[in-house]
Amino acid sequence: MSLQDWGWDSYFEAVWSSERCENARPARVVSQHRGLWRIAGDLPDGWAEPSGKLRLDAASGSDWPAVGDWVAISRESAEGRAQVQAVLPRRSSFSRKEPGRRVGEQVIAANVDTAFIVCALDGDFNPRRIERYLTQCWDSRVKPALLLNKADLCADLPEKLRAAEQIAIGCSILVASAQTGEGIREIREGLLPRRTYALLGSSGVGKSTLLNRLLGEAVQPTQPTRESDSRGRHTTTSRELFPLPGGALLIDTPGLRELQLWTTGKQAISEAFPEIETLAARCRFRDCRHEGEPGCAVAAAMKAGALDPRRLESRRKLLREEAFLQRKINPGLQQAEKHRFKVISRQIRERYRHGEKDPRSG
Repeated sequence: MSLQDWGWDSYFEAVWSSERCENARPARVVSQHRGLWRIAGDLPDGWAEPSGKLRLDAASGSDWPAVGDWVAISRESAEGRAQVQAVLPRRSSFSRKEPGRRVGEQVIAANVDTAFIVCALDGDFNPRRIERYLTQCWDSRVKPALLLNKADLCADLPEKLRAAEQIAIGCSILVASAQTGEGIREIREGLLPRRTYALLGSSGVGKSTLLNRLLGEAVQPTQPTRESDSRGRHTTTSRELFPLPGGALLIDTPGLRELQLWTTGKQAISEAFPEIETLAARCRFRDCRHEGEPGCAVAAAMKAGALDPRRLESRRKLLREEAFLQRKINPGLQQAEKHRFKVISRQIRERYRHGEKDPRSG
């Protein structure tokens, strides 16, 4: 396969020219394993290792190559492996906060054109989880599409489809069964040659089975979900980029047990909840928090049954999470927040000192 077959286009050609990668060749990362990356392009497929320059330049985990990245490859090392000199600027990257307490970005897949958010239609169907994936897609500059799998196990498909449509506003929604093959032809016909797609979702939603169907062969191992709670087991343990028979490229990712947001602002959350943003623009007060203020259009819509209160609460939760993350990333914001609470506490103490009641206590 040529560079173009792996997704190289005029955008990356322009990036390559601006980066001035002398004595290097471009290649794409198709898989990763313990500090090594398998690369492909206009050179024999093989494994590459980080160069000394990359080790010095990489300030954080997100600076290291991820599956889907385009990298600059130079001469072979003493072990006969190519060396990754640099990671080209990404057109898009689906990221999350690193699991655990550490505050850092983990890139799941890079240079993705469309991400299929795979959601199972069995007992593990979770609208709030879909909202979280949509938010992260918008923030990552990745076009999202919702893929509802396991239609053969769903007894209330119309109801769940309506729920999905109320969440994935403006997104394509596909219904399939990787087990029976239902909907696979429609998915395959919508995939464009040389475009990069990714399968994202929790463990057990059927990503590996979907990949095998689209490939036409059993490449990834699969396991059944637990019957007790429809939760899945990890079968895919690494990310990998596969060329499909029609010329499209598909990244399969391990199931994510948690997806903590990695966002750079509130815009992505606004895009994930467009109907609330539209309503908020009609509120009487520009800084309305939708918590009982007079003239609140959001509250009026909930009272009329036009807006699900769970949508508003989910949005609030994501905004709190985003604000917390920004304070962790930006020490200045954290100090400002601490100062704000000190001022509030001081004011409350002053009120009590003068015999006033805390207005927040009712």
